[in-house]
This record gives sequence, C-alpha cells and structure tokens, in this order.
Amino acid sequence: MKDLTPPRASLDPIEIASRDEISALQLQRLKWSLRHAYENVPHYRQSFDAAGVHPDDLRTLSDIAKFPFTTKADLRDNYPFGLFAVPQDRIVRVHASSGTTGKPTVVGYTAGDIEIWAGLVARSMRASGTRPGDKVHVAYGYGLFTGGLGAHYGAEKLGCTVIPVSGGMTERQVMLIEDFRPSTIMVTPSYMLNILEQYRKMGLDPRGSSLDVGIFGAEPWTNAMRREVEEAFDMHAVDIYGLSEVMGPGVANECVETKDGLHIWEDHFYPEIIDPETGAVLPEGEMGELVFTTLTKEGLPVIRYRTRDLTRLLPGTARSMRRMEKITGRSDDMIILRGVNVFPTQIEEQVLRTAGLAPHFQIEMLSRGRMDAMRIHVEPLPEHASQDERVAQARELARHVHDVAGISVEVVVNDPGTVARSEGKARRVVDNRQKA
Repeated sequence: MKDLTPPRASLDPIEIASRDEISALQLQRLKWSLRHAYENVPHYRQSFDAAGVHPDDLRTLSDIAKFPFTTKADLRDNYPFGLFAVPQDRIVRVHASSGTTGKPTVVGYTAGDIEIWAGLVARSMRASGTRPGDKVHVAYGYGLFTGGLGAHYGAEKLGCTVIPVSGGMTERQVMLIEDFRPSTIMVTPSYMLNILEQYRKMGLDPRGSSLDVGIFGAEPWTNAMRREVEEAFDMHAVDIYGLSEVMGPGVANECVETKDGLHIWEDHFYPEIIDPETGAVLPEGEMGELVFTTLTKEGLPVIRYRTRDLTRLLPGTARSMRRMEKITGRSDDMIILRGVNVFPTQIEEQVLRTAGLAPHFQIEMLSRGRMDAMRIHVEPLPEHASQDERVAQARELARHVHDVAGISVEVVVNDPGTVARSEGKARRVVDNRQKA
C-alpha cells in the first residue's frame, strides 16, 4: 500500500494545537451553543429550567454534566421542526433518519452548517489519505440519509472529482471503478465486501484496481474486515463516524498513518462517555455510552445527545484531538442493517397492521454471502393459516417493512403457536450472523 500520510502543513492548525488551546476553544463555543439552544428552542428552555440550570452555569467544560441529556425520543416528540433554532427561511437542507414509530428524526441545516459539515468531511478524507484532485467514488445512498450528500460535499470541498454512484447495482459499481479509475471509495463496509465478491465473479483482480483508500462508515465493522479488504485490494481501509442527529458523517475519522481509533473533531463536537444505566460521566479510558454536544451548529444544536453507541475515549495520537475506539455495540436494541437504523418496535408495528397475523414475532439476523440480512419469523392466526393466506401475509409484511424502514427483508410465516414466547422480556432479536 502507498504511504498516504498527509503533509503536516496541509492540516488545519487546530488539529495539532495544544490541548489547552483546544479546551479553550471548546469552552468558548460550548457557552455559545448552550445559550443559542436555550434562547431559540422551547424544548431546551423547558428542559434546562426543569433541571434548574442556565447557560450561565457553565464555567468549565466539566459543568456540561449539570445539563440534561437529549435523546432520540426528544427528536421524535418535536417532529418535524420543533428543535430548529433558526427561522425556517434560514434552513437550506433537511435530512432525516429512521424513527421507532415510522416517523423519521429530522435535522435542519443552515448554509453555515453545510459549509462546516463539508469542511469536516474534507478534513476526514484528508486524514484518510485522499488528496485534492483525486477521483472519489461515492457509493453511499443519496437522499434523506446523510451519507451520500455528506460525502459528496466533502469531496468537492477537498477539491476532488466526485463520481456520485449511490448504492446498488453492484456489477455497475465495479464497471465504473474499472473505467473511471477513482483512487477513493466511500461506502458501507458490508457493501464493500459485496463489491469484492463481484470483482471475483467477473474474473477481475481487485489488487489491480485504482483504489488506494476506502472510507467506510454508517455501520460497525471489525479490524478483521479491515485486514481482508486491505489485503484484497492493496488499499487502505479507514473508519469514518457520524450520525444525522449530530451532523452526519465526519464527526470523527481514523488517520491513515495510525488507524488506531477515530479522532473526534473536537473543535465542533464535545464528547463525553457516560454510564448508560446511571448517566454518570465516566473517566477517560472507561467503556460506556458516547454523548455529544454540538459546538457550532446553528440550525439544530444538540446538547448532550445520547448516541447509544458504546466506546471509550483515548488520548490523541496522529492528532491532538481525542480518539474514540471503534464502536463495539449499542446500549439499546437498535439494529443497523446496511447503514439503515431499524428498531424491533418498527417491526412490531408492521406485524400488528398486517391482516391475519398473530402479535408474535422474532427477528433473525443472518449472513447472506458478505451482506447482513434480516429474516422475520411470524405466525398466522389459526383462522387465517391456509397456504394462500400465508403467502399473502408474508408479501404484505415485507412490503410494510420496506415502506417504513427502506430495507428488504425475508418473512417466514410459521405454523400457529410456533414463534418463541418469553416469560418476561421478549427476546426479539436472534443474531445468527457469521462472526469475523
């Protein structure tokens, strides 16, 4: 693999500033963000007042622990635009992600937010080894999902040529990589494995491709997967992290020269690790739930947002900013399938609205080739258990899930009474995926 370490002179000065300089900037911006949220978002005014805190109570960075958390439920409760902190005419773009009730969580961006986001994705790409003038193959989905447009604007900001392929049509992806000769690909890691399989099906040597860098995000992935992709393509594989509620991709990124965790861009996001049960802030180095406060977002500031992602904070290495380990899991029951957030409660709602099905189900996660897949086990009501009815029920439930969550699933309609029951908390998800 090529040495793609970015020249030190190309870095933003804050990336290699002292910790004192970074902390001073964070405190200044954190005071602004708390006041911006309190003065312009009724939800934050009410939640701060209920907790007995005011933006003026923040005198040190550790004082952020006095302020209440924001959760995905808060975004749902204020659907669609209740958390916006600027007038509607200042919102230039809206993105959204899946919610547990079929309603998405909605985020609005001002022109300034988009400019910062593009700059941070560009910074992430540079840290990954991409350079101005490179061609970038974007295979993240475009639309309400933040991946495609986030990558696109960042690549343009860096000065790259963007190939906006989006997802799907794997044979076409390979053809375009071979014909257009991009040096960077931005895609979910599981779909990159699908592209690798397609290379082999077409009798092509992936090591002969033009790809030098793969920037993989939107779902957890392992170092074992990194090794496989790097060996197969003779390329660097680096991790990018983000979530739409905080910004989108580009909140944190691995540096190609170390690949030892993701450096958080702390000039725009203040991270904490908390005990997911008690909410107490944990010392640096301890495993817990990742929490973010935005420092510069105008359209929709978020204060102490509980990501539900499990990781730990570590000192910086290639950059002065702190690192987060690869995400090890989640503190809730959310499933991430090919970059899409899916909740068991979403599936439950669609089972209940499907004619002829009993209210019992179980989700089975499995591997189908190199891709994760979902199989939903359900059962009919005894009076609707004919073969023709079961076929219709399976088709209808699969359509409902696709309409709500945007994913394709397999539905198995078992005999009445055969779906597993539970005494107490139901085991809604069974993970039969192959382990790396």
